[in-house]
Amino acid sequence: MKKPSVILFALLLTALGMKGQGSLDYGSGMKINFNDKGSKYMRFILWNQIWARSIDNNPGTSVNGTPSSNTFDIGARRIRMLGYSQISPRYMVVLHFGVNNQSFIQGGGSGSSGTGGYGAGKKPQMFFHDAYSEYAVILPAKDKKFSMSFGAGLHYFNGISRMTSASTLNFLAVDAPVFNWPLIENSDQFARLYGMYAKGKWGKLDYRVNINKPFATSIAPVNGTTEAIAVDNNGDSKLSTGGYAMYQFLDQESNLLPYTVGTYVGTKRVFNIGAGFYNQPDGTMSSLNGVKSKHAINSLAVDAFLDMPIGDKKKNMAITAYTVLYSNDFGPNYLRNTGIMNPGAADPSFTGTKALAGAGNARPLVGTGSIWYTQAGLLLPKNSDAPKLRVQPFVAYTMKQLDALPAAGSYFDIGSNFYIDGHNSKITLQYSSRPIYSTKDNISDYKGEFIIQFANYL
Repeated sequence: MKKPSVILFALLLTALGMKGQGSLDYGSGMKINFNDKGSKYMRFILWNQIWARSIDNNPGTSVNGTPSSNTFDIGARRIRMLGYSQISPRYMVVLHFGVNNQSFIQGGGSGSSGTGGYGAGKKPQMFFHDAYSEYAVILPAKDKKFSMSFGAGLHYFNGISRMTSASTLNFLAVDAPVFNWPLIENSDQFARLYGMYAKGKWGKLDYRVNINKPFATSIAPVNGTTEAIAVDNNGDSKLSTGGYAMYQFLDQESNLLPYTVGTYVGTKRVFNIGAGFYNQPDGTMSSLNGVKSKHAINSLAVDAFLDMPIGDKKKNMAITAYTVLYSNDFGPNYLRNTGIMNPGAADPSFTGTKALAGAGNARPLVGTGSIWYTQAGLLLPKNSDAPKLRVQPFVAYTMKQLDALPAAGSYFDIGSNFYIDGHNSKITLQYSSRPIYSTKDNISDYKGEFIIQFANYL
């Protein structure tokens, strides 16, 4: 075991030895009621997700000018605040802001390199994630099977899949696989778009549809002589359309806010199947023998989600499982590589075979082709000596079959949640493995990343 991994393991043992000091009954959280019934209110949610990591870097990595095969860091995956208010059942306003991905070397504000007040990674810029207003056209009621609300602004009522609107507060794994947001930080703003949406329920069918104006992209395509390679270049972007619907066979989930739950930790009986889509005409561009062509972005997905208590009710065991199949078309040979909070840059002195995806923890993220993702977790029985401390081991598997990479890639995640007070206070341990492509049709190695997440929300 490498030294950084030993440090992470020691941190985990120390954290699990602490006794939770949170509220015994979180209830409705930080909520200000404006009437006795609590139907007129304002609610705030605050959360942090701090990561300590040991990263096996890709071949040819330099970190702050130093060749590095392994990097240990501690940083903020998310620091957020969300507020929403409903003074009338007819309308609501939502504001959600914060920062993401700040480490010792990246995520900084107006300056992104060098020493000083705005040196590498320092003073990240806070921005809005969601900012939208919503009006209920047809109010939900017990005697009505149909409801509809209309909203506009910077919103997260996405199409494609359940996980494309995933809540970041209650993942089963340490994080989303990120390709669930196929436009992430290209033609969207951290998985959000400016647009209009309609959402609601029709019996057990939960639906959301949208029409948006994608953010401008302007990557210049490289002129190909034998094959075209599409890149993000949408010009005066045309309107996109999207939607997602899921049939909820058992307990009905709330759609007051757009965020879908990753695991209910044994508190609900949920089984849903869903399908969604996204379309943007002329979203990418390629060049072949000097001739430029525009291509539509089309994505489709089908998925299923299960969260179910099992066995003796007193032990409160539960299983959680989710599977999704994506079919993405961004144009010919489209491929995007990225790494979460990537500390690495290319080492100019490296003479070996570099990873095709780039330096640090970069990997092929998304491209034209198909992606199958499945995760499953088991909530272990309650311990009578420490009933609030719950343990939930999980595994996840991804298969990517992308046109630009003829060799299919397999990605593995294994870990466990340690709930101190449900999702309000938890520690997650995860090890992830990614393939290293030396060429587009050859996987030469696998690298790993070991993460401990310290997460709280109030």
